[in-house]
Amino acid sequence: MTQSHPRISKAVIPAAGLGTRFLPATKATPKEMLPVVDKPAIQYVVEEAVSAGLDDVLMITGRNKRPLEDHFDRNYELESALQKKGDASRLARVQESSDLATMHYVRQGDPRGLGHAVLCAAPHVGQEPFAVLLGDDLIDPRDPLLKRMVEVQEQRGGSVIALMEVAPEQIHLYGSAAVEPTNDADTVKVTGLVEKPDPADAPSNYAVIGRYVLDPHVFDILRKTEPGRGGEIQLTDALQQLASDEKIGGPVHGVVFKGRRYDTGDRGDYLRAIVRLACEREDLGPDFRTWLRSYVAEEM
Repeated sequence: MTQSHPRISKAVIPAAGLGTRFLPATKATPKEMLPVVDKPAIQYVVEEAVSAGLDDVLMITGRNKRPLEDHFDRNYELESALQKKGDASRLARVQESSDLATMHYVRQGDPRGLGHAVLCAAPHVGQEPFAVLLGDDLIDPRDPLLKRMVEVQEQRGGSVIALMEVAPEQIHLYGSAAVEPTNDADTVKVTGLVEKPDPADAPSNYAVIGRYVLDPHVFDILRKTEPGRGGEIQLTDALQQLASDEKIGGPVHGVVFKGRRYDTGDRGDYLRAIVRLACEREDLGPDFRTWLRSYVAEEM
């Protein structure tokens, strides 16, 4: 019989990074607020959490991140101006972000890595399992990865990470997982993890991407975890301990994702994400695709 585990209701979104790869645009604007077509990247992430049933969202922020809070707050002056103009469509889009979820914020005063950012969520999360969503990975809403991960955690307990097969020469950019098959085609058991290994040392080409559903015992491990690669407290190191000793906080499983993922942490991939999403929009796609074909034909 499948065991039932506590229902997940909270999502944590680390958003304290400096966005140095996008300078000078991110000198005064948080990288999470860079637009992907006409919505900031961070809104796509919050929408994903809400679609998976997680409407209690804690954002881990840092200095110069106030625009994130403003975006998910009400803007009465703007709303009043749009209402007076009778612009119901834009008014609804402005109000959408403030009505999405119950938002909370805490500052990561000392940016010491992803593991430290997750640890900042401990007082809010308490002893419940919770999700972590990284803002650089946008998952297409037609491919509900997080919802599936929540299902696996509720069925199997422990922690669940998102995995994607990548080319062997790219594995050094990710955490790499050693895995064993389960009776579900899209789910594997994780037996080990290595952060950004050399391709020759990688246990597999299953790369960890930016979605996690974590058992709260991860906080106890993170409090004791020494800085690892890059001098930062690595979440991968804590997950490695969970995977190697199920008595600590249950097993670690991975959901193998084969859907559409948009990486907005790299400038080239960010541009490709905008083009792909714009092409698929009903309001923008037809005209944009026509222009894009013409442009490519001229350049070729």
